[in-house]
Amino acid sequence: MYRLAVRMATASFHTEGSLLRRALLPLLFANSTVGGQAVIEGVMMRSKNRLAIAVRKPDGQIVVELRPWFSLTNAAILKKPFVRGFPVLMETLVNGIKALNFSAMQSAEDEEGETELTPWHLMLTMAVALGVALGLFVVVPHVFSAVMQWLGLAGDVDSLSFNAWDGAYKMLVFIGYIALISIVPDIRRVFQYHGAEHKVIWNFESGSPLSIPVAQAQCRLHPRCGTSFLLFVLAVSILLHTALVPLLLSFYKPQAFLFKHLYIVVAKLLFMIPVSCIAYEIIRFAGKFNTNVFCRMLCWPGLALQMLTTKEPDDSQVEVAMAALKCAVSEEGHV
Repeated sequence: MYRLAVRMATASFHTEGSLLRRALLPLLFANSTVGGQAVIEGVMMRSKNRLAIAVRKPDGQIVVELRPWFSLTNAAILKKPFVRGFPVLMETLVNGIKALNFSAMQSAEDEEGETELTPWHLMLTMAVALGVALGLFVVVPHVFSAVMQWLGLAGDVDSLSFNAWDGAYKMLVFIGYIALISIVPDIRRVFQYHGAEHKVIWNFESGSPLSIPVAQAQCRLHPRCGTSFLLFVLAVSILLHTALVPLLLSFYKPQAFLFKHLYIVVAKLLFMIPVSCIAYEIIRFAGKFNTNVFCRMLCWPGLALQMLTTKEPDDSQVEVAMAALKCAVSEEGHV
């Protein structure tokens, strides 16, 4: 149980970079109902209100499970633009962790003594991974920027220079982290499944019959990937923090250095709610008008980053992604 929990925590944090990215990973298609994510030795595909998880077991067999999509946006108010982003983040987090749990169980079936994680283990996995992710991409950049202030290279926490350092460190930590984990063999396999997921979705969206040769001919990059989403999240967070932190401090500004910075860090964590809502709408807009020159420019940085987060898959990995997609859409008349 302990070994499986560690494996799950590692996968949920490292797969696609962090748990935040794991929460945002399913593709947010505006014109299609299909999206997906890579899991351990497999792929999860979502179609409307259900998902299918396909995993390659140690004996080579592909096991596929169809499940309902757990949703938090059934209420009409939670479907409104600039409101739906955060509930979608939370529901995708839950579905993503459940898919990871299933894939971890299937890929570890040959290991004696492994049992399915309980809800408490899943909650602990999410809490730890989310805490590490927020620590890396919110707390650490802020601390580095505070060091720049202490060295006299930045102004106070509400200054433009402080927020410029904060934004630069966020991007450096983010890109550096992805580049570092991309050389780990186990993570590279997950990135290959990520590439397989994109290729199969491109195959599906093209209207061509699903086949391994057709899918392999597709691009492994996709403009509506969760990698692009997180890049939007980082960009929006930099802009919002630059505007909202000075506004917040105009109402209340602690005098003690340490307390003031703790106050702002907590505020930045809470700002993740409006940040995720705005980023969600941007990526939906970019996906809906993907032929527009401006939207292509918005998508380009995310596509460039996917050169790190996706790898060329082999035929067996494409076969797994295809099995997940066929299961997800089979009863809806698409295949």
